[in-house]
Amino acid sequence: MAKSKVNLTGKTIFITGVAGFIGSNLAKRVMKDVKNVKIVGLDNMNDYYDIRLKNARLEELKINDCFEFIKGNLADKELINSIFEKYKPEVVVNLGAQAGVRYSITNPDAYIEGNMLGFYNILEGCRHYPVEHLVYASSSSVYGSNKKVPYSTEDKVDNPVSLYAATKKSNELMAHAYSKLYDIPSTGLRFFTVYGPAGRPDMAYFRFTNKLLKGETIQIFNYGNCKRDFTYVDDIVEGIVRVMQGAPEQKKGEDGLPIPPYAVYNIGNNHPENLLEFVQILQEELIRAKVLPEDYDFEAHKELVPMQPGDVPVTYADTKALEEDYGFKPSTSLREGLRKFAEWYKEFYM
Repeated sequence: MAKSKVNLTGKTIFITGVAGFIGSNLAKRVMKDVKNVKIVGLDNMNDYYDIRLKNARLEELKINDCFEFIKGNLADKELINSIFEKYKPEVVVNLGAQAGVRYSITNPDAYIEGNMLGFYNILEGCRHYPVEHLVYASSSSVYGSNKKVPYSTEDKVDNPVSLYAATKKSNELMAHAYSKLYDIPSTGLRFFTVYGPAGRPDMAYFRFTNKLLKGETIQIFNYGNCKRDFTYVDDIVEGIVRVMQGAPEQKKGEDGLPIPPYAVYNIGNNHPENLLEFVQILQEELIRAKVLPEDYDFEAHKELVPMQPGDVPVTYADTKALEEDYGFKPSTSLREGLRKFAEWYKEFYM
């Protein structure tokens, strides 16, 4: 797909969900690598998980003069409009959303507000204050109950198995409509199971570590027969930075109307890992980092259980399009990524 080069130097970049796992790492990376950049970050700082993590990430960002933080909700239309009006960002990266598949079963309101209404407000901002590129987080969960693997962005994604997945698919549809109607260059990124230091405590690797440390039992779903395309956070950030700099080209069709400058990519490791192997590597790295003692009895703390509602047995990314268009493929091994997580965990919590 033809791309228009977006030079980030000297630009104002609006990042939502900036105190989140991916958002904070992205902001840090951009401020380190791009000259004269200004980052405007928004986050509602909710307590979906340990707020200390969000505060710690935010403190790291606030030491930079080029960073400005705004606490608020994506669903607050007046606030979002005022941000676009005041800062007129050239690039917008929407990572703010209510995350989590299982939480969407018990708290659906949070997903409609943050993921649907919030994204609509971002699109309206991009419409009234035109941007060079809107990049937004989608999710591998949009593939739902698809049987064909690896998952390709060419596949139909009409069978979501959670409300979270349905909101992410809706974001892609809304972005397409706005790209067509208002010629907004937009790129959606379907992330595959992101992990790493200072990640989300509701993710399996983090949750397992907390439970094992307390001597509790960890539940391994689908009797261990799940596979996940685990993607290290630095690889995700590298992918986002590259995509930010290459927007879908704006051009007119034969009818004189815009051909939607719209694209969607997978960012995954292209190497699904069996959950039991993943747990084995995690326990080895937790012992190596001295988070757990060498004689820890893992077998006594493991329970194989059936599949959870909203879950899928396998996630597996076809990343050819990302490689072809941006010359990038995630490469961090699961052991390397979990080692960095275990070392961080030891330092942060112990």
